[in-house]
Amino acid sequence: MRLSTHKFLYFLAIAVVSAGCSQDVSYQNDVDPILQANCLSCHDGQGEGIEASGFSVKSYDDLMKGTKSGQVVVPGDSLSSSLYRLIDHQVDPKIQMPPHHDVTVATGKMTSLSGEQINTIKTWIDQGAKNN
Repeated sequence: MRLSTHKFLYFLAIAVVSAGCSQDVSYQNDVDPILQANCLSCHDGQGEGIEASGFSVKSYDDLMKGTKSGQVVVPGDSLSSSLYRLIDHQVDPKIQMPPHHDVTVATGKMTSLSGEQINTIKTWIDQGAKNN
């Protein structure tokens, strides 16, 4: 009986510590500022990203609409979300985001997102991609 009590307390402690390590990511405070600073210049309703894909990041609703080809965010599943796969460079370099072609690099318009920014977007998607 004593051994099972210790095991229970051990697993309870692990669960409490694990729960405390995961913070909710906010679209408004965490994700949107990343998109506005790094993606809006092309995906704003007029840029080359809109022309190529129909994808806008002007608002949460625009983001969740996706592209001409469909949804880019699958709430709760970053690995099935093309937005995450594109920014994490898990796709053909010709379509990765932000693009690294001569015009964007030469004008200083585009730089890769940091690992922390990519992880923020991944976590937000995995947490359900809420409009919070």
